[in-house]
Amino acid sequence: MSLKSSPPECRPNRRDALAALAIALAALVIALIYYIPAETASLQVSVSVDGRVEEFAPLSRYAGVHTYSHNGYTLTVSCDGATVQVVSANCPGQDCVHTGAVSKAGQSIVCLPARIVIRLSGGAADLTVG
Repeated sequence: MSLKSSPPECRPNRRDALAALAIALAALVIALIYYIPAETASLQVSVSVDGRVEEFAPLSRYAGVHTYSHNGYTLTVSCDGATVQVVSANCPGQDCVHTGAVSKAGQSIVCLPARIVIRLSGGAADLTVG
């Protein structure tokens, strides 16, 4: 009499398939929430000159070319309704121009010599820390 025991069968069953499907769906939902940008209609553009808010408008209504001057410097700002960027400035470092286009809440363009700050706010990204 031999007491050999056979190994348990390890075949996938319906519960395993349902668990795998639930995990895949959860991963897809998380990826969509993370990678799909917030609607630009909820974003607001704020332009501050020397600490005073000069302009505050929804990003979609801010579209066009705008000029701001302060401290002897002039910035030309362009907005296409989805992004904002400084296209030209006569400040020495040109950091505001090199920042490029901003399109998400919490992003900003700063020109220190002119003391001008362009900031996007609103939307889901504004609630995150980091």
